[in-house]
Amino acid sequence: MNNAEDDEAPRVGVGPWVGALPTDSHYDPELLQNGDYRNVIDKYRYWKMESIVEDLDTHRNSFHIAIENLEHDFNIGSIVRTANALLAKEIHIIGKRRWNRRGAMVTDRYQHIHHHEDIESFNIWRQSQNLVLVGIDNIEGSVPIETYSMPKDCILLFGQEGPGLTEEARLKVDICLAITQFGSTRSMNAGAAAAIAMHMWVMQHVFSKPPYLTD
Repeated sequence: MNNAEDDEAPRVGVGPWVGALPTDSHYDPELLQNGDYRNVIDKYRYWKMESIVEDLDTHRNSFHIAIENLEHDFNIGSIVRTANALLAKEIHIIGKRRWNRRGAMVTDRYQHIHHHEDIESFNIWRQSQNLVLVGIDNIEGSVPIETYSMPKDCILLFGQEGPGLTEEARLKVDICLAITQFGSTRSMNAGAAAAIAMHMWVMQHVFSKPPYLTD
């Protein structure tokens, strides 16, 4: 018979600092004293949150993420977490200001997140920044993402689980890309689709462009 401790997930991280305490300004005195059990890579152990953000800002990728927030979709948190893992430049929430943060696992604290009242105000902003708006949805007329050369300075726009992009959003995008599917389901999970789309950008702009892509 298992006891309660057996059912608990192991604690991840590092305990209190051992030895002489470092004096560099990016270290957090409280974390040095009590240990650092956050979901961060080893490089950032014991660092202040603001210092981590400042360091990330020196090498963020140039793609943005935008998400239509109409139904408090639980996938939004997952998308934000992936955007942090792949170091998106900024994240934009369109619609309701409050969004479902549960799946983000506090990674939103390390990203620059902006709110836009609606797709119209968001589109005005993105045009002022000269960013290409790339919709991700498997609708009629979409181009296969696997064979498309994605713009370097762009925003990847995602809709809600189920309905996908709103009609208004579809009218604003410069291009809509679809992930090719081979099974019986009509669509895949929004969080999974977002992860694939972001990684496609990384594959094209961080690594060498695959030879099968056409300009």
